[in-house]
Amino acid sequence: MTGPHPAVAACRVAVRDALGDLELGTRVWVACSGGPDSLALAAAVAFVARKQGLFAGAIIVDHGLQPDSAVVAERAAHEVRRAGIHTVHIERVVVGRAGGMEAAAREARYAALDARIDAEGGLDPVLLTGHTMDDQAETVLLALARGSGARALSGIPARRGRIVRPFLTVRRKDTLAACQALDLDPWHDPTNVSEDGPRRSALRTRVMPALVEVLGPGVVSGLARSAALLQADADELDRQARSHAAAASSWAKAPAASAAAGRADEWRCDMLAALPDAIRTRMLKMMAENKGAGPLTATHVAALDSLVMQWKGQGAISLPGGYEARREYGRLVISHPGHKERPA
Repeated sequence: MTGPHPAVAACRVAVRDALGDLELGTRVWVACSGGPDSLALAAAVAFVARKQGLFAGAIIVDHGLQPDSAVVAERAAHEVRRAGIHTVHIERVVVGRAGGMEAAAREARYAALDARIDAEGGLDPVLLTGHTMDDQAETVLLALARGSGARALSGIPARRGRIVRPFLTVRRKDTLAACQALDLDPWHDPTNVSEDGPRRSALRTRVMPALVEVLGPGVVSGLARSAALLQADADELDRQARSHAAAASSWAKAPAASAAAGRADEWRCDMLAALPDAIRTRMLKMMAENKGAGPLTATHVAALDSLVMQWKGQGAISLPGGYEARREYGRLVISHPGHKERPA
């Protein structure tokens, strides 16, 4: 007796490993576009859910950005049912323009997904997306081109909140092969292969093939492996930064013993300067964003750090949300000029 096609087996193993710690009866939702990745994911989830006693459902978001988007959504629902998931919801959204088309579509999509999951209820439901190892490699390259730090270079997290991404260990060619082996008919988004489409599409059609040709087929897995290593490093650095930030806030909030005592919105620059660069810059970003200033870019963080490490009498710097940061009597102060300051 022969087993499943190797690509089908790889998809099932990835899902089984990702869902192995879920309790019996947990609701597992697949975010499905009808493409090869999410359709192969739906089929793997349907198989694993039956084996592990989980409730499987699928949510399809119709962004309405193409004339036939409703037809595509209905076709996706049909294929998802053929893949073995019979609870399928189609959510139609209106995509705004803030932050660009891609960002706006992503925001509308996840808002619709969250709303449907919340409406259906259940104890600790999870949402699975079909991001693959190839998506991870592309994300790392895009972050590298932007000059981003370790957190961005760590790519797409395998888990974040209730979102789980089992296929970060699976290649895109394997999801396509799995669909073919299961006789599923995926939809191929034309913008994913158009050089005139989003930047990621140009990266996918032009840059990645060139890298594979020059560096060999292992470049995709190498980039994904680097992302996983950086993810662990970034998590630890963030943990240390949170620990230092909590200690600094506790000290600032302690009962004042003298006129030099700090406030919750002030931090001693000499104490900040003594920290390693990787910890201090993360700490500055966290403290500012916790005050309400954000999200901060690398430029904002560098300006904050200059108040601590390169103080030359410069004035206040502007931060998002109408906040400002300044240095007063050896302390870093983050405040909002429109908010009433309480006395020290």
